[in-house]
Amino acid sequence: MMNIEKLNRDYAIAGQLTFIEGQGGLPMIQVNSSKAKALISIHAGQVLSYQPANEPEDLMFLSEKAYYQAGKAIKGGAPICWPWFGADPEGHGRPGHGFVRNRLWNVVSTEITATGEIKVILGLVDTPETRAIWPHSFVLTQEITVGDSLNLELITSNTGTEPFSITQAFHTYFKIGDISQTRVLGLEGCQYIDKVGDSEQKQQVDAVTINSEVDRIYLAVQNVLVIDDAALKRRIRITSKGNKTAVVWNPWEKISVEMADLQDTDYQRLLCVETTNAADDVVDVAPNSTCRLMVNYRIERG
Repeated sequence: MMNIEKLNRDYAIAGQLTFIEGQGGLPMIQVNSSKAKALISIHAGQVLSYQPANEPEDLMFLSEKAYYQAGKAIKGGAPICWPWFGADPEGHGRPGHGFVRNRLWNVVSTEITATGEIKVILGLVDTPETRAIWPHSFVLTQEITVGDSLNLELITSNTGTEPFSITQAFHTYFKIGDISQTRVLGLEGCQYIDKVGDSEQKQQVDAVTINSEVDRIYLAVQNVLVIDDAALKRRIRITSKGNKTAVVWNPWEKISVEMADLQDTDYQRLLCVETTNAADDVVDVAPNSTCRLMVNYRIERG
């Protein structure tokens, strides 16, 4: 396990960024600047919480029943799916959504930017263990920038001699006041794969509203989506780069009850709008090259 004292010695930023022992003893980064508060788990490389200084509510949903232990994914915040999204693409029984959301990342650097934002860089490199799961050499870096908005950038570098292909996602859980009063804007007219309905392809006509289980991969999406949350009187603007697909997911009642790390009524208070390379949006990464998936989250009012 990481040494919290050493992390603070090497990477803390006085009065703005500290390393703490979080739930389950997991090492976490606490950001508390004049612009925003945030909590980042080094286990899973996962932003768990982000709240701009002038906002009364967190951007993110985090389950009160989430697991905080090695080998488990944390239910909420912005989990990273990599190097595949969804089920094992080769059918070998490897874990869904890849292997980086349930392991310890490395702290690469922390800094204050010229505009007063806090930037944290976390990373992973291949090991004999990862190569047994996925036989490729890589460096995976996540740049997390906490300011008036939250910016996440996932950078995949192929350090091997053979090309590889990935799918990936920011599987972000947003906090919602009331799912029945929530719409997703920007997907009108898009085709989507309905994972609840035998993976049929359908077309979105109007804004996305949720009144039952929803699990959809939207194709050929624009790079700006908006969650219109009437109950919390706010909009969440999602601006992405490097993706052609997006996923909208809500477990609804039955799955919320079945999931041990969700409360029975949590489906009323969460919505995943995920920035993805999913379905046929596969990214090929040549040797000695990189690919980037970026998303920015901004809370808007009025």
